[in-house]
Amino acid sequence: MTQSELSALTLHAKGKVRDIYEAGDDLLFLAADRISAFDHILATEIPDKGKVLTQLSLFWFDYLRDVVPNHLITARVEEYPEPLRYLPDQLRGRSMLVRRAKMFPVECVVRGYLSGSGWKDYGQTQSICGNNLPAGLRESDRLPEPIFTPATKSNTGHDINIPFDEMARLVGGERAETLRDLSLRIYALAVEHARSRGIIVADTKFEFGSVNGKIVLADEVLTPDSSRLWPVESYRPGGPQSSYDKQFVRDYLESIHWDKNPPAPALPEDVVCKTREKYIQAYRQISGKELEL
Repeated sequence: MTQSELSALTLHAKGKVRDIYEAGDDLLFLAADRISAFDHILATEIPDKGKVLTQLSLFWFDYLRDVVPNHLITARVEEYPEPLRYLPDQLRGRSMLVRRAKMFPVECVVRGYLSGSGWKDYGQTQSICGNNLPAGLRESDRLPEPIFTPATKSNTGHDINIPFDEMARLVGGERAETLRDLSLRIYALAVEHARSRGIIVADTKFEFGSVNGKIVLADEVLTPDSSRLWPVESYRPGGPQSSYDKQFVRDYLESIHWDKNPPAPALPEDVVCKTREKYIQAYRQISGKELEL
């Protein structure tokens, strides 16, 4: 599924991957199979990617339910409002009915390893978002302890790392501390479980909102789109790592020297197949289940 069309509902918002519909006082999240790279949505879909993102988020919502409440109402189509029950083929396995939350305007990023924009910032300042780090660290090195590095999004869609003081200005000091501590706790639990399943959670980003004044975990959680997930068996610090995400897509686009301006090129079948398998493998290893197709 690349585009969703639910004529019975009003489209509330459309993201790079998710289409969000009004469902009375609640919202319906529907994850399509779209894939983006370098801030562009590609014309070629990755079959079942939306199902991986949804079902892996559902796994983590359940796994973390005693630590933090979430916005999920149900992912069972037969429990959806009546107009939606007649669309099981479009919704099953890739959608969830959620409470409408007032989202905080920050992404709560936790890093346990030095990679991505964190590696770039470290090379320039030996710190990330005000977190000073030891000298001499290599790319992909494990950090002495996980660090909290909040971010916001600019109008172009890029994540922008911000210092904790800026986050406190945006959401309030006490709430910022609560979100930081909660993010670090969730990350620690996720790291422990994932490592037992042969996966390193190098970093991840959480999104939180407020429902009836209470903080809830929302959107997607610890998926290959919101996290760097590395195989334990091939981890070798000192450079980039193989991962359970868009690696094959990025590598292909770099290999053809795309200038990163629209229109985005189509993906060849082998890149699509390899990427799909990586997403499904991540779900299989973390959850211990087979993906519901």
